[in-house]
Amino acid sequence: MRIGDAKQSYEADEAIWTSQTQKLWLGLFLLILMVFPFAVDSYLLYLGCLVGIAVISTTGLNILTGFTGLISLGQAGFMGVGAYTVAWLSINTGLPFPVTLLLAGLMAAAVGILVGLPSLRVKGLYLAIATLAASVFLHFIFAEWESVTGGMGGLSLEPAHLFGLTFQSDFMMYFIIVPLAVLMVLAARNVFRTRIGRAFIAIRDRDISAEILGINLLRYKLMSFALSSFYAGVAGGLFAYFYRVVTPESFPLSMSIFYLAAVIVGGMGNLLGGILG
Repeated sequence: MRIGDAKQSYEADEAIWTSQTQKLWLGLFLLILMVFPFAVDSYLLYLGCLVGIAVISTTGLNILTGFTGLISLGQAGFMGVGAYTVAWLSINTGLPFPVTLLLAGLMAAAVGILVGLPSLRVKGLYLAIATLAASVFLHFIFAEWESVTGGMGGLSLEPAHLFGLTFQSDFMMYFIIVPLAVLMVLAARNVFRTRIGRAFIAIRDRDISAEILGINLLRYKLMSFALSSFYAGVAGGLFAYFYRVVTPESFPLSMSIFYLAAVIVGGMGNLLGGILG
């Protein structure tokens, strides 16, 4: 715990940035993000877009695993739901990308609620196995429901468009992906200043005690699954617009393991920082 970090009011306790130094580093970071696409080559710009997509999906998984304590190996499957939703809507309706991304997130959230139903009865390794089974089942649907998903050949879609602008290049996509990633990270941070976020943390720390205190475990666990899956769905939708092709092999199990490892490593880093700070 940092010395001199005692909070004197509820406002101070809920503040996102507690010092001028943090605000300075944040401003510098945002400035770097703004300059980045003008200062790097095409390959680094490509990597920057992929990092932005990964940040959104990992942030969603961090809500579920890092703050609610529910292990999931289905994040790649939820991303696939979002990607196929965007692809199908783009091909069949021509809706602008903000609408398709929102619908992709909502569709993934609905699937996440179904997958999260066993979380009231099982947790830990057993929940991980349940979400793994759901991911395998979703992959089977992506490969076999040819009339909707295109089967193993997948779906190809047009670039994102809005107000007459076509976001076809990596440079243009950067200004969709990275600002959206920043906004969604800030939104996730603000969730934990609310009753919902504090309920998530209480469930993670001791679910039995949380239930005794009046927290509805099923409601909040499903809410956490829905929110996490919504983030994954949006990330999957951005993935679809970025590559403009979606196939079942775009979302392997290794992707879910990668995101889970990122959440675990991030949690260990925060713990070490708290000990050393």
